[in-house]
Amino acid sequence: MKRTGSFSLLLIVALAAAVTVCPQERQIIPNVINQGEIDLLVEEFTRNEDEFRYALTQYVFTRKATIQTVGLGGLITGTYRRDSFMTFTDSGERFERILYAPISTLRDLQITREDLEDLGGVNPFAINPRDADQYHFQYIGKQKIDYLNLHVFDVRPKVVPDPKKSNKRYFRGRIWVDDRDKMIVKSEGKGIPEGKQRFPVVETWRINVDGKYWFPAYSTSDDELVFDNGQVVKIRLRVSYDDYKQGRSDVRVLDEDTEIIDEKEPKDNAPPPLEDN
Repeated sequence: MKRTGSFSLLLIVALAAAVTVCPQERQIIPNVINQGEIDLLVEEFTRNEDEFRYALTQYVFTRKATIQTVGLGGLITGTYRRDSFMTFTDSGERFERILYAPISTLRDLQITREDLEDLGGVNPFAINPRDADQYHFQYIGKQKIDYLNLHVFDVRPKVVPDPKKSNKRYFRGRIWVDDRDKMIVKSEGKGIPEGKQRFPVVETWRINVDGKYWFPAYSTSDDELVFDNGQVVKIRLRVSYDDYKQGRSDVRVLDEDTEIIDEKEPKDNAPPPLEDN
């Protein structure tokens, strides 16, 4: 996010039902395990993440996002909203058809390409399993949240790229891995590098879909962005991921802002033509 320079966040009505009841979290219990066991856990959940990412290419879903700036007394001073129909190609490329995007009223922040990339990348999904060897995983212990018994890891990239030379985005934060399914079910962290921009710490919860996969359900953030000039901007982000359905139309990668047309007979649940984001 950039000052207006500035940034913005996402708010979603559908999220309200998901967060009405807060998960019951117990304290993290330190659990001493050897490095071999840690490496095996990392290998298992990153392999499962790779399978989960492929499974997601067989689904379509909607994402509703609202980003807001917050002034004195909790007054909302600006809003950015972006509701989208989402799908992925077999190679994992993301496609988005914007369903609703009113004119932004943000004044203190400006949504940037990196913000949108984080919205579809590190915020809901944390680490890319193909980049697992580029991360340090520090095992913290175990924690029980509701009925889930979770392994807790702190995660950071081994090398942070220069934002002036690379567009690569990495996750820095904490992940929670289900001890039975060996899948990430929760993450809390931010996208880096920041450079002159600032990005919020985002918490994402996943939900079990079709009894097999843990897909993102909602992301939230209530954070303060502190810029180099001392300006502080409070933001509120709410994102929901809904209506997961199997099946999608075939898509082709074209230039940005070029309409994508399915040349085959559309499936019953196929969306309208997509736009490459």
